[in-house]
Amino acid sequence: MAYLGNQPALSYTSFAKQDFTTSATTSYTLDNPVANANELALFINFVRQEPTTAYTASGTSLTLTSATSASDDMYCVYLGKAVQTVTPPNNSVTSSMLASGNLTIPNGNLLFDTADKGIYLGVTSATASNLLDDYEEGHFTPALQDTAGNEISITARAGNFFGHYIKIGNLVTVTFAIDVRNGYDTTGVTLTDDAYFVLPFVVKGHDVSDEGGSLSTLAGWKSRNLVGITSGYTLPRALFVSENTNRTRLAIMTTDGTTWNSVDLDELIASSGSTTQFTTTFIYETT
Repeated sequence: MAYLGNQPALSYTSFAKQDFTTSATTSYTLDNPVANANELALFINFVRQEPTTAYTASGTSLTLTSATSASDDMYCVYLGKAVQTVTPPNNSVTSSMLASGNLTIPNGNLLFDTADKGIYLGVTSATASNLLDDYEEGHFTPALQDTAGNEISITARAGNFFGHYIKIGNLVTVTFAIDVRNGYDTTGVTLTDDAYFVLPFVVKGHDVSDEGGSLSTLAGWKSRNLVGITSGYTLPRALFVSENTNRTRLAIMTTDGTTWNSVDLDELIASSGSTTQFTTTFIYETT
């Protein structure tokens, strides 16, 4: 079909309706002008009236053949005035209306109304194991603790503790740096206990463990001046993550490669005038 001017956009059509406040009269005013009575569907007490016989209309004037009463219910539908919009009504678009192929969002982000929703990847049905429903990244403090959870105080900034994490689903990648110096407060801390670091999320239990923790090999490990470590050991290169807790402990291997040994707090923290520093990145599974 040819058009004069711009071609109209595809649209959704609905009809305008007007409700009247009735009284003992035959004359009413229309919200929208009409050419004649045939452009209106008039209902009185839910019964449709016959145009030109029960009423006439011209412009914004509606004239009834018989007067209404205040108790009557009267409304009209404008048959000649279809309201069109290129925006579909709310809650009217279903998945069957979407074209097959890639879905492109021109601008902005995909945001769900509730926080417990995600995206099923690699499947065509709702398969729980393929649901990606969590992504998070942030910072944390890898606090240094003894076995009982007593923490070495760093309020005086005697040491610098920095941690960063990225959590995709239940897989957590953690990077943290420790700079332990003299001047920290160890009141109430058992220094002969294993050195534990606090993680941002609880470690998932797998029922496959070594001394209560899964072994996580380190990447990007750097260390210096582990003052309490004597000869016979390699540099620290692994963490034992304590299952069902949010803690991990440092471990080192003997030079003959036969035994893992936990590092005690008094082996880790620096003596007067010296510094212990290390950074590491490792991955673990959370609940």
